[in-house]
Amino acid sequence: MIRAIIVDDEEPARAKLHRWLGSEADVQIAGEYADGLSAAHSIIRDAPDVVFLDIQMPGLSGLQVAAQLELDVSPLIVFVTAYDAHALAAFDLGAVDYLLKPYDEERFRRALNRVRERLHAPEHRRSAVRVAREQTGASDRLLVPAGDGLQMIDSAGIHFLEADDNYVHVHTADQTYLLRRTLRDLLQQLGEQHFVRIHKSAAVNIAEIDSLAPLFKGDYELRLRSGRSLRLSRRFATELFNRTGR
Repeated sequence: MIRAIIVDDEEPARAKLHRWLGSEADVQIAGEYADGLSAAHSIIRDAPDVVFLDIQMPGLSGLQVAAQLELDVSPLIVFVTAYDAHALAAFDLGAVDYLLKPYDEERFRRALNRVRERLHAPEHRRSAVRVAREQTGASDRLLVPAGDGLQMIDSAGIHFLEADDNYVHVHTADQTYLLRRTLRDLLQQLGEQHFVRIHKSAAVNIAEIDSLAPLFKGDYELRLRSGRSLRLSRRFATELFNRTGR
């Protein structure tokens, strides 16, 4: 079965997709959402096979939702839009397909057939996320767990990131969030111009660095403006010095 999620802020548009997807024997509708934040939560939680994703939505746009997803576990994406320019951009993203409103049932079925053809091709899952990030640039906001849902936090408020296997601890001034992400993927999303690695399993917000003090064998004690002390490995010291001019 192909597990599909429908995301559109217009109820008639969701109803049409629900009707046509519901008539397919190999498709299971896993959810319908009217905003990007709810959709992102469902995608991360439920891991659907494909998302029919409206580009223009309140809060998070379809491109911003795609940019927040992890490359290696992202679903296939079919962008849905009423705007030609956005539709063409979505197609260039490497999305499975795009549906330009108003579209008919024949055009919908062509898109669904492409989903079936590409369902087991990882490169097609990654491409929409990768280029969505290129289109939207470094994420100035990050989706993090909040109770049973998600919330947006400002990336500038992140002090440092700490990897733990396939998870990352996101440390802010007053809270720590646990994301099922790799540090490498998260840094790519946030923009490595704002963060720098200090260890193979840690990175800091450059703006939060206060001072450095040498330790031994080329390592340093790195102190953040918050007063928190971290270790800067000599392996990453040169990059930090180059990035910060220290």
